[in-house]
Amino acid sequence: MNLLEPKEIEIDGYKFTISKMPSMAGRRIVSGYPLSSLPKIGDYEENEKVMVQLMGYVERNGIRLSTPELIDNHTVNWEVLGKLEIAMLEYNCSFLARGSISSFLDGITQKLPELITKILILFSESLSQKEKPVSKNSKKAIR
Repeated sequence: MNLLEPKEIEIDGYKFTISKMPSMAGRRIVSGYPLSSLPKIGDYEENEKVMVQLMGYVERNGIRLSTPELIDNHTVNWEVLGKLEIAMLEYNCSFLARGSISSFLDGITQKLPELITKILILFSESLSQKEKPVSKNSKKAIR
C-alpha cells in the first residue's frame, strides 16, 4: 500500500517520510496510543504493538519501518524514535497541532491538583459516613 499524503521531515539530521494513516488503522492506533502509554495504568507491550503499527506508515530511504528490527535499524536511538512518533501523531491528529502537545500537558498539570483534591474530598466524605471499625487493640470482656 502506498503512503497517503507523504511528507518529508528531518529529525536530528535524519530524513523520514511520514504519511497520513488510513481511517481504520488511524482509529485503531490513535485510540490505543494514549491509554496504553500511561505509567502504572497502561500496558507497555500493547503500547509497543501500537507504536509498530504507527511506524508502518513511515519510510526512511524508501524502506517502510514495519517491524521492530527495521525501526531499530533506521531510527538510530530512542530519542529519534520518540520524536518520530510525536511527528506522526501531530501529522495525523489535527487536535495535536505542532506545539500543542506540550500546551495540553501543561493544562493537565495545572488542573491535576484541583482534580486530586476533589477526589480526596469525595473519598474522605464517603469514609466518614461509614461506621468506624472496632479497633484491633480493644479487648472483649470474657464472662
